[in-house]
Amino acid sequence: MSGDIKRGTAEMTAAMLISGTIGWFVVMSGQPVSGVVFWRCLFGALTLLVICGALGLLRPGILTLRAFAIAVLGGIAIVVNWLLLFASYSHATISIATTVYNTQPFMLLALGALFLGEKITAAKLFWLTLAFAGMMAIVQAKPGGSGDTFESYGLGILMALGAAFFYALAALAAKWLKGTPPHLIALIQVATGMLMLAPMTDFSQPPQDAGSWAILVSIGVVHTGLMYVLLYGAIQRLPTHLTGALSFLYPIAAILVDRLAFGHALQPMQIAGAAIILLAAAGMNLGWTPRWLRPRALQG
Repeated sequence: MSGDIKRGTAEMTAAMLISGTIGWFVVMSGQPVSGVVFWRCLFGALTLLVICGALGLLRPGILTLRAFAIAVLGGIAIVVNWLLLFASYSHATISIATTVYNTQPFMLLALGALFLGEKITAAKLFWLTLAFAGMMAIVQAKPGGSGDTFESYGLGILMALGAAFFYALAALAAKWLKGTPPHLIALIQVATGMLMLAPMTDFSQPPQDAGSWAILVSIGVVHTGLMYVLLYGAIQRLPTHLTGALSFLYPIAAILVDRLAFGHALQPMQIAGAAIILLAAAGMNLGWTPRWLRPRALQG
């Protein structure tokens, strides 16, 4: 294994494990969702500002006005994605919300076909259908907690699906920004979120203790700034199939954190649905083609 592959694997693993713990930090912050996202954007922006400055990405001429506008639109989408995802935790648990959120490759598939003219192959359609079956299994499952209601559970699933859709919109914007430094895109995104959420953030009731502030700073610095650096570093070093494979550490880590920290165990139908969705997403990300869908010349 080459040095780049080793380093990229370590960076991607760290990035996904960090992402898998964010649900715990969001819940333990005790802040309203809009407040959590605002502080994430603020501390993330400060971190990325330093990183972009160190990389020489703040000099004039790097970004065109068109690229800046697309980055801002992507920032709006990514912030709405965070708002919906974090809000879904209190309705459908971190495990279920994160698993449903991993339908994002299929959202991007549809958007790519609609706006970029990308072809939807028979294999992709198969994985999409399989993911839908997994989604139906999760929807039909009963909520795990005694205080939960099916309506609240369903709302959480819808929020996670909405989060996946807006993430796909942000990813689509990133496709249009190919060649633009990714750390600069991330800085514009979190700065956009900070301006979006400032009017609706209650500054009269900030966190009251050092522990709460430490959680919010971690979400901004570690889960945003550091995670972006690790993720983009890994993407630059790893082949696409390895990046896609390692990305599944994120939902696995989230499920383990949810179980260990909050005691949320998945029901049998939820486990089956989650496994089907993750299998479908793996097939989609890694470009698997079921044997019966391959051209005859390639079989055997």
